[in-house]
Amino acid sequence: MDLTYRFCPQCAGVLELREVKAGEPMRPVCTRCGQVIYLDPKVAVGTIIADDTGRLVLVRRAIEPGYGLWVFPGGFVDRGELVTTAAIREAREEAGLDIRLDQLLNVYSYPGRAPVIIVYVATMLGGELACDDEGLEAKWFPPDTIPWDELAFQSTTDALKEFLGRSG
Repeated sequence: MDLTYRFCPQCAGVLELREVKAGEPMRPVCTRCGQVIYLDPKVAVGTIIADDTGRLVLVRRAIEPGYGLWVFPGGFVDRGELVTTAAIREAREEAGLDIRLDQLLNVYSYPGRAPVIIVYVATMLGGELACDDEGLEAKWFPPDTIPWDELAFQSTTDALKEFLGRSG
């Protein structure tokens, strides 16, 4: 584990990695006051949005990570924001669409990765497909035309496969 932070937020003492409890990961601990720093995951949401013909929305990313690759609309949840509100907000910001959340598809997390991704299935209610400054383009894809080799994240691939009932 990298020591992401070097100084204690409590007393500004130097942090070092230590085993705090047997069987748990190494954690940053202040060498001066002993405060343990718990590095929490970052929560993100995504929405698989379908129209009345079964097409799905994907956005080509204009930012790293994954510049130029495709994802469904999504992003980080702000502190204190409801995850459902974040999902609806991100769909509006990234794809220009007003949606209804229909169901929780799944929650995805991966070893060694900070984000926990909560993915919803949604239906388009209105708006016009467009992208913001984080996207190069937004497009409707019939399921048999999804660019599987050009998806940005493992969670994008996993969620789309789960939604479409595919394996492998």
